[in-house]
Amino acid sequence: MKTALTSLVGVEHPVVQTGMGWVAGPRLVAATAEAGGLGILASATMTYDELVAAIAETKSRTTKPFGVNLRADAVDAARRIDLLIAERVRVASFARAPKPDLIQKLKDAGTVVIPSVGAVRHAEKVAAWGADAVIAQGAEAGGHTGSVATTLLIPSVVDTVDIPVIAAGGFFDGRGLAAALSYGAAGIAMGTRFLLTKESTVPDDVKQLYLDRGLDGTVVTKRVDGVPHRVLRTELVERLERSGRVTSLLHALANAARFKKLSDLSWRSMAREGWSMRKELPLAQVIMAANTPMLLRAGLVEGRTDAGVLAAGQVVGMLSDLPTCAEVIHGVVRQAEDVFRTW
Repeated sequence: MKTALTSLVGVEHPVVQTGMGWVAGPRLVAATAEAGGLGILASATMTYDELVAAIAETKSRTTKPFGVNLRADAVDAARRIDLLIAERVRVASFARAPKPDLIQKLKDAGTVVIPSVGAVRHAEKVAAWGADAVIAQGAEAGGHTGSVATTLLIPSVVDTVDIPVIAAGGFFDGRGLAAALSYGAAGIAMGTRFLLTKESTVPDDVKQLYLDRGLDGTVVTKRVDGVPHRVLRTELVERLERSGRVTSLLHALANAARFKKLSDLSWRSMAREGWSMRKELPLAQVIMAANTPMLLRAGLVEGRTDAGVLAAGQVVGMLSDLPTCAEVIHGVVRQAEDVFRTW
C-alpha cells in the first residue's frame, strides 16, 4: 500500500510502531521493519552507549529502514543526532519538537524528521521549521496525551499543513487505517497494539494484564509527572491519584535518584536538563517528571505491577490477542484494502 509516508521513508506499508520507552527495542523495531512497517527505537530511556548498541543490534536484525525517537531537550541531544547521521538511521522522531537548526542538520544529512504533535498549532510550527512529516496524536493514545480526539485532530492537522500526517491514537486494525487515509492522513502509528505482540519484550503477565482490560480500563492522570498521562487503571495509580502534592514530590525525588544511578547521568546533567524544562513547566512539575522513566520501567521491564505504571491507549479494550508484528501489519493492510474495495 503506497502513500506519501511510504514514499518518504522507503517502507512498504503506511504503518508505524511508535517509540515507546522501555518497550521499543531492537527486537520489536526490527520485526516491524521486516514486516514492511516503520519501527522506531525509543532512546529517551537509553544511555548514549545503550543507543549505540541498540542501533547496531537493530541493523544486525534488518536491512530495512527504521527510526529512532529522541528527546530534543536531552543534554546530549546533539551527540545523539550526530550518531543517527553517522549510522544513516532513516528517521529521527521527536516527542518534543527540535529547534530549526537541528531539523536542518538532520535534513542536510538525508535523515527524515518526524516530530509528534498533539495540537494544530504545534503541527504548524514544526512544518514551518522544516519537518518532513508529523505524527498527530489524539486523546485516545497512551502515555502523554492531549485533549482533542483523533477524529477531530487528524482532519484539522491535514487541512493546516502541507506535509504528510501520520494519525495516532485509537488505531488497531485496517478499519482505522482506512479511516485515517480517508481523512487525508498518510498512514497510522500504533503503540499499544505493538506492545501486545509476540516480539514485544514486556513480561507475559503484564501483557495479560493489558489484555484483561476493557474500554474503561485506562485513566488520564497528572499524578505520574504533572502532565496528562494515559495509563492502565491499577491500584498504584489509584493511590497516586489520592496522594497529596508533598508525597508526590518526595516520590519523584526518590525516583530521580534511581534514574541517576540507572542512566549514569550526573546530578549536574540532570539539573541542567531540568532547568531546560523549567522554561516551559513549573518547578514542581519538573521534579515530578523524574517519576516517568522509573515508574514505567518498574511495570514494563521488571513486571512490578504493584510498583509500576503501565502506559496504555484506550484501544487496549479492543485487543484480545498477541500476534506477531507481521500478522499485525499485514492484517491491517489487508483489511484496509478490503474496506476500500467494498465502498
